[in-house]
This record gives sequence, C-alpha cells and structure tokens, in this order.
Amino acid sequence: MLSVVGAEGYADASVQDALERADAYRQAFYDNFTGKLDCYLQAYDAGVEEIEASILAATRDSVGWRDELRAGLGAALAHLDAEPDVGRALIVEVHAAGREATRRRDAVVQRFGAYLRQATLGGNGNAAPTIAPEAVAAGIHSVLHSRLANREDGNLHELLPEFMYIAVLPYHGVDAARAELEGGP
Repeated sequence: MLSVVGAEGYADASVQDALERADAYRQAFYDNFTGKLDCYLQAYDAGVEEIEASILAATRDSVGWRDELRAGLGAALAHLDAEPDVGRALIVEVHAAGREATRRRDAVVQRFGAYLRQATLGGNGNAAPTIAPEAVAAGIHSVLHSRLANREDGNLHELLPEFMYIAVLPYHGVDAARAELEGGP
C-alpha cells in the first residue's frame, strides 16, 4: 500500500493497485483491512516502525547525543533514499489520508522533538529556546516533505550535514554546528 500511495498519491491509489503489487487476493485484503484507509494506516504504522528499527540499529554503538543523532538521521535518510515511494506515502501523502493519518504523523514528529530535547540534559551550557526541539523537528520534516513531494529524492542522504547543523546549533553553538556541516565532530 505504501508503495502504491507513494507512486500514485493517496487519492489515486486503489485497493486493486495494492493487491496487484502485493500479488494478493481481494478476500485476503478484506480479511485483514476494512478498506483502503485502514490498510494505509496499518501500513503507515509498519513503515514508521521499520524506519525506527533501522535508526535504532544504526545508533546502537553511538557515543554521545551528536553521534547518535548523526547515525539515526543518516539511517532514516538512507531508508528514504532506498524507498522514496514509501517516504512519499509516509511524509507527503499523509495529509490526503485524513485526520487520523496526520495525527499519527504528528506523533512521529513529536517523538523526534522529544529526542532532540535530550540534548538539553547534557548540561552543555547553551540555553536553547524551549521551542527549539519542535522547530528543528518540524524544519527537517518540512524539507523532507518538499524534496519528496517534488520527487527530488535519491540523494536525501546529502542533507545530513545540514540537518545536523540545524539540530546541533541551538544546543551546542555555532562552532559545533559548523563542525557538523564540515563532516563531523
């Protein structure tokens, strides 16, 4: 379903398209889903879980918040580069799927913001505005939304240094952010 929604758009995607792509029977679909929206929402949750699992795996050996953030963002961007249609389904087409889908998307962005908020626990002396985690998470989401919506995908991993810059800046200052932009700590 995510591949079909990402390729065709939520409005134009059909159950039949998803069945053909999955090589499944209609009865099997309706044994598991009440309709297109239910399938999309379940696929959305599974897609997010898959990306979060790749992030968790990538960050397992990280040392420190910045290293963990770099590894996690890198894993997410690599996933979106490998499956841009899935990325479009998760980030762009969520709006067309309605209120429940956007509620789930908002929860994902809020989890990312909560993770960013952990940077303030390190006592780095930088007094970031309280809105910084939300603004950084929303900014990264917005850039990804734009790139995927315009089908400027396949090289999203190249955004990692810039994303690290904007994520590190409020918490660790200009020098640390510039170091991220130049390739690492």
